[in-house]
Amino acid sequence: MSRIGQRLQSLRKRRQLTIRLLALRSGVSHSTISLIEREKISPTLDTLGAILDALGTTLSSFLSEEPVHSAIPFYRAGDLPEIGRDDGISYKIIGLNYPSRQMQLLKETYRQGAGTTGGLTHAAEEAGYIVSGRIEVTVGEQRAVLGAGDGYYFDSRMPHEFRNVGDTEAEIVSAITPPSY
Repeated sequence: MSRIGQRLQSLRKRRQLTIRLLALRSGVSHSTISLIEREKISPTLDTLGAILDALGTTLSSFLSEEPVHSAIPFYRAGDLPEIGRDDGISYKIIGLNYPSRQMQLLKETYRQGAGTTGGLTHAAEEAGYIVSGRIEVTVGEQRAVLGAGDGYYFDSRMPHEFRNVGDTEAEIVSAITPPSY
């Protein structure tokens, strides 16, 4: 267990996260994360799992010694975990367990009328391609209704929202870098 702290710190730095930001994302105090990284305490499995979840990896992937070049590059539809179903919105992530992941790729599905609220913000860049349906995208003060074949790209630090304004389900394929999950 003596290498867990070093490996955790390395993964956090590759994701360009501060200890405080990782603490906010994981729900684990920054002082606990600091103590784990400095090898002063050994984390419980639940604590380590919460931290790794916030870093976008799993316990089994983190504990394995498998090199990056042997990572499996293909993900079947049934292998895409749901990372947050919220009021008619489905977010399926592609490559969640990929070692040292530098981007977040999502398949987003919005039921008719579903949308995000509250002006999301996070330190990243975000891009997407509308596969089907009609999505109203708001970025800061700008707003547009995008349809199949349209796309977007913006600085995610600007407040942004998405809403399905069509009469059918809408699908988006989006990328966020660095990963927010």
